[in-house]
Amino acid sequence: MVEVDSQLDVAPVTIKQVLLEEWRFLTFRSMSPAVVAHWRAFLAFGLLFTWLAGVGRYWDNPRAHLWQNLGMGSVAYVLVLALVIWALIAPLKPRNWSYVRVLLFVTLTAPPAVLYAIPVERYMRPESAVLANVWFLVVVAGWRVGLYAAFLRRTAGLSNGAAFVGTLLPLTLIVVALSALNLEHVVFRIMGGLRVDEQSSDDGAYSVVVLLSAISISLTPFVLAAYGALIYRARRVAKQATA
Repeated sequence: MVEVDSQLDVAPVTIKQVLLEEWRFLTFRSMSPAVVAHWRAFLAFGLLFTWLAGVGRYWDNPRAHLWQNLGMGSVAYVLVLALVIWALIAPLKPRNWSYVRVLLFVTLTAPPAVLYAIPVERYMRPESAVLANVWFLVVVAGWRVGLYAAFLRRTAGLSNGAAFVGTLLPLTLIVVALSALNLEHVVFRIMGGLRVDEQSSDDGAYSVVVLLSAISISLTPFVLAAYGALIYRARRVAKQATA
């Protein structure tokens, strides 16, 4: 990703350009200066797909609430997630760092989530549908984490070690927070678009959630210690640069 600068807005960008740059982004390639010049258009594109992903997650769920059918949950989610990432990474003194830039990145990761709109429950047995939805979640989540790591390395300019810690930090903290509130299974259902009954055969999938929670809880102290050390080093380097 490149730096967002409102002063570079010039001629209107075409849909073809937006789609091309999005493809480059999703395939881990550097994006052109067009993203700088037309960041508002790219943000609108990302928010549109965020909304569509939210609608797609619930469009065939008869028990969904109105706000879920309208996709408002996904829009609110990216706004909060961008704020969390911005706040957590800011102490590491990244370059080109702003809330708008982080929000732009988060929204541009939305298109792969259209996988959630595939109504596998209509064509598969409940057990197979659960497995398919879980795999959709694994693919989309893994893809997004990879993009996030690349974003921290390329755009934020963090070192490999700082980018690694910065990638793990929000993931572990979110999982630990959900586990503390006993919400990890609920969020797993929402993110995976699971529409089966509570007593169905998704216990195997939930065992993965329990395992991830245990791993996150075990890793959190080490990640926080490394995070603290990186903050100290970043501040020391900043002081030396201004001395």
